[in-house]
Parts: sequence; C-alpha cells; structure tokens
Amino acid sequence: MSEPTTRARIRDTAESWPTSDTETPFKGHITAMRTEIVAMPDGSRARRDYVVHPGSVGVVAVDEQQRLLVQRQYRHPVRHKLWEVPAGLLDVPGENPLHAAQRELYEEAHYEATMWNVLVDLYTTPGSSDEAVRVFLARGLSESRAERFAVEHEEVGMETAWLPLDEVIALILAGELHNPLLVSGALALKAATTLSAAEGGDGFGGLRAADAPWVARPYR
Repeated sequence: MSEPTTRARIRDTAESWPTSDTETPFKGHITAMRTEIVAMPDGSRARRDYVVHPGSVGVVAVDEQQRLLVQRQYRHPVRHKLWEVPAGLLDVPGENPLHAAQRELYEEAHYEATMWNVLVDLYTTPGSSDEAVRVFLARGLSESRAERFAVEHEEVGMETAWLPLDEVIALILAGELHNPLLVSGALALKAATTLSAAEGGDGFGGLRAADAPWVARPYR
C-alpha cells in the first residue's frame, strides 16, 4: 500500500532536461517562438516548440462589500470580449511584480490599494508557453488622485463592473467567464475565505505576503 499523500510531498519542483539545437525562428514585439531538441529519460530525443513570454501579473481588487473589480476587453486571438481583472506584462526588465501589479491597477482601473497579498501563482499554458503569472489580492481600495492614465488600443472604452464574489463564482461554473486570471483568482479567493472561515479567521491570514518569493520569475 502506498504512503498517504502529504502536503510536504506534493509540490511542483524545478527541473531542466538537457537540450540541444536551440533555435528562435520567430521573435515578435513581446513574445518569441523557440524550438529545442530535448533529451528524454528513455534516451530518445524530441522536438519541443514553445512561446517565450516575459510573464504577467493580475490584480483581484476587492472592496469592503466583497465585490470584485472586473473589466471587459477585446482579445483578438480568441475573437471574444472577455471579463477580466486588471493585468499586464512584466515587460520592464527586473521590475518587482508587486510594483507591476500596482501600476496595472492604476493604469487600467485608476485605483490604488493599501493592502496587498499574493493570491495565486500559475503557468497559463505550460505545454506550449513558459508564461508565468502572479495574481495579487488588493484591498483597501481608493480612486487614485494622480492624473488618469491615457489608455490605447483594446483598452479604449473598456467596460468596468463590480461583481459580488459569489456571483463571479457562479458565472465561472456556468461557463460564462473564461479569462484564466479571473477564474483562478476568484476561485482562489473563495477557497481562501472558505478555509479561513472554517478555522475562525478573517479570510486572509493564510495568504502569502505581497513580496513572497516567486521561483518562476525572480527579480532583482
């Protein structure tokens, strides 16, 4: 009989198999396509093509009524307007992810927050891209007093709404919402508050600090 699964044993671990013949056949403004020949454990070799991505941050901004700030934006690759949380690229070399999240909350929603935690980390599509995302929880919200950021392209005319967390969860389970940062962030927040309530907490004590280490995207 196998040993019982424990929290200490179940975790993702860094590992890199030997590669050769690395090429970058395409390099765009933000992402690139990389091709590598990977040595498999059985001695064979396999070609792997994947998108090289700088990484992203997202912000689940929650007000005192447990409502989430969501925005509707056009996403051309999937030909949809998706309801999302404020988010953006880690396209400033060496930028602290928390600072990037604070910047995105201001630029996209014109809000600031006094309390920040890490909500969830994820790889969006690990089979075809190295994109890593850190989703933060932002509380203590207030409208920014700074000049409103001038948006462009898909961000022009974005709709904004405040939705109760339970309503967001219901829409996710009904298949009405699809953005991965909104889905993972809302579900993580619901799980955190549910677990904390069962233990008599306030819903946020078990979350990581905003500057918690991030192995996928360490910064200087």
